[in-house]
Amino acid sequence: MSYNPASGFPRIMPSLRYADVGNALTWLSHTFGLKEHLRWADENGIIRHAEMRIDTAFIEIAQAPEGSVAPKGLGQMWQSLVVLVDDVDTHYQRAKVAGATIIAEPQDKPWGFTSVHCRRSGRASLGVLSTSARCCAR
Repeated sequence: MSYNPASGFPRIMPSLRYADVGNALTWLSHTFGLKEHLRWADENGIIRHAEMRIDTAFIEIAQAPEGSVAPKGLGQMWQSLVVLVDDVDTHYQRAKVAGATIIAEPQDKPWGFTSVHCRRSGRASLGVLSTSARCCAR
């Protein structure tokens, strides 16, 4: 079977840059439950590009350009990922166990979502987990 990246993909796909793509894949999978869809490594075995998915949504994970400054070095956040899940409370606990720094505890929002904001400890990667199931079931 041939690989056709345009087949079945949404027309807009977020792309996140990391200094260590392999480490990011492990953390995103463990913390948020994303599944690896594709991995490309160079001739030295360094992972330069990957794609992950949750249900029908995809994100690209790529090697940060040589010489670029990570958010940690800038002292600010520069990327954000919004993941819609069925059970925000389960994902919240999963993120805590995985070592995420919780920025905002689960909160029911007036626009129909329950959200929790977290980031990877020591890094500025921000995850936003949201679901309408808890707040709209009342």
